Amino acid sequence: MNTKIEMFGIHPDEQKYLEEHFSKLGNDFTAVYHSETINPENITGNKDTTVLSVFVDCVVNGAVMDAFPELSLIVARSTGYDNIDLKEAEKRGITVCNVPSYGEKTVAEFTFGLILSLSRKIYTAIDRIKENSNVSCEDLRGFDLADKTIGVIGTGKIGRHVIKIAKGFGMNVIAFDTTQNEKTSSELGFKYVSMDELLNSSDVVTIHVPYSINSKHLINASAISKMKKTAILVNTSRGGLVDTNALATALSEGKIAGAGLDVLEEEDAINCNKAFIVGGHAEGHDLCAIIADHALLKMPNVVITPHIAFNTKESLERILNTTIDNIRAWQDGSPTNIVK
Repeated sequence: MNTKIEMFGIHPDEQKYLEEHFSKLGNDFTAVYHSETINPENITGNKDTTVLSVFVDCVVNGAVMDAFPELSLIVARSTGYDNIDLKEAEKRGITVCNVPSYGEKTVAEFTFGLILSLSRKIYTAIDRIKENSNVSCEDLRGFDLADKTIGVIGTGKIGRHVIKIAKGFGMNVIAFDTTQNEKTSSELGFKYVSMDELLNSSDVVTIHVPYSINSKHLINASAISKMKKTAILVNTSRGGLVDTNALATALSEGKIAGAGLDVLEEEDAINCNKAFIVGGHAEGHDLCAIIADHALLKMPNVVITPHIAFNTKESLERILNTTIDNIRAWQDGSPTNIVK
């Protein structure tokens, strides 16, 4: 059986890595690599493709699946899979797999990169020197992390690594999770609290939960109103977990002190700004969120990065290795990492 694979959103170095590893597995695989993403507005590929491999910036809905009548497997090169229509896949008998674990340490480390950029105004200082050759330390006074309280929303693999790092900084840790693990709480030395108590008490609030219809806008205007005015919000999970308009309003009105964001609502529209304006379709997009994104980009108390918390050599190799394993296991009749 020759498995025909199409992989979208692949960088040249990723393609080279995959080609080398697929070649070691014999002639059972035929892979086509696309640097561009796939979505309802950009559908390309071969009708006899049986396996589709996508990253989080691709959208795979019914219209995309229609273009691949032989499709039997969708492999998400990510932990999250909210960009794939699972109900539609199930209806068509298409198996969906993901990469359940690849970047827990990677994302946790990056989370603290954002926290330190805000707490010590590192980005502002670097930008001032690079842009204006200004070495003044005026308005660059930060605050220590030691003895401050960090509220961790979500105590899965990434959240637990964030807690470990926070302990290394001497921070007090509180956490919220719908599923509490008291053994982990005891071992790592943190306390589970209600969401309201976390928001009320934290100097830093950081989000580490998956996105779903139920978690959309988990951090909204009501939640932000419960935070300290001196608090900072960090999001390295999914943009839709935060109501962008509410956040932009709160920051402009001084209701919280700052935000560190590796993800944004409508980040794809921001990434493809020119294409969206010229030929994009407004349907399916939140135009208010897009406007709020642009407002956030210009705020001095906001640090925004382009969805790179996962992006290390080691993390990407783990993603690609698991992707290969997922395809191989499916071909052998024993699929792994199936999304339920």
